[in-house]
Amino acid sequence: MALIAVPVGFVAGLFGIGGGLITVPFLYYIFGKLGFDQTYIMHLAVGTSFAIIIPTSVVSVLTHHKFNAVDFNIVKNYGFFVILGVIVGTIFAASLKTKSLVLFFSIMILLLGTYLLLLKEKEKDFIIEMKLHLKIILGFIVGFISAPMGIGGAIMNVPVLKFFGYSINKAIGSAAAIGFLIALFGAVGFLITGSYLKTNLPMSIGFLNIPAFLTFIPITTFMARIGANTVHRIDKNKISKFFGIFLLFIAVKFFYEYLKI
Repeated sequence: MALIAVPVGFVAGLFGIGGGLITVPFLYYIFGKLGFDQTYIMHLAVGTSFAIIIPTSVVSVLTHHKFNAVDFNIVKNYGFFVILGVIVGTIFAASLKTKSLVLFFSIMILLLGTYLLLLKEKEKDFIIEMKLHLKIILGFIVGFISAPMGIGGAIMNVPVLKFFGYSINKAIGSAAAIGFLIALFGAVGFLITGSYLKTNLPMSIGFLNIPAFLTFIPITTFMARIGANTVHRIDKNKISKFFGIFLLFIAVKFFYEYLKI
């Protein structure tokens, strides 16, 4: 857990993601090897991932904010609808069969990654106002998909914000702030649903595993600061390309998971 926390924290700061794409499968494997109830180990991995994302994203956001790379207006206006999606998605996740969702998620990430690879960074930011109906639709979808997967949503929010004219740096910083909201409501949701189902998993409260949380937090928060500082020293066009490649890698990984289910 300590070893995997290093890249999780760094990537969280670098790309504004929560790190759940790395954390969830790793925790799933560990909990399985420890002999936890197979019925709930995926739920436990997702809930614990959300809890880990909360302090990690706080450090990431504060560091990005130093570089004036967080738009708190979009975080408030768009983030509200993301939260609604998270709440519904968390309830849905308690009895979720994931195969179709994993396929949909893989296709979306493949398209978003390709979009970022082909996109050229503008010299100046020309932010297009996101209409209310788009905030509702996009926000709800991002929150709903993020909830069952234990992720902060930045792999969808960064391309969305880029589409509306945000620079890659500001898109990453703002997505990290939205990721905090996703993680907070996701963690609370999994804590409540796990407690309601009376899962009684070892060393856990609801679907939150305490030893995993305490192991990850000091390392991920430290590494998130380094990652967030690093991204502001890299050429903007290169960041977009790096993020695009990262998304394509994740898409391939989830296609593989889909075939295994």
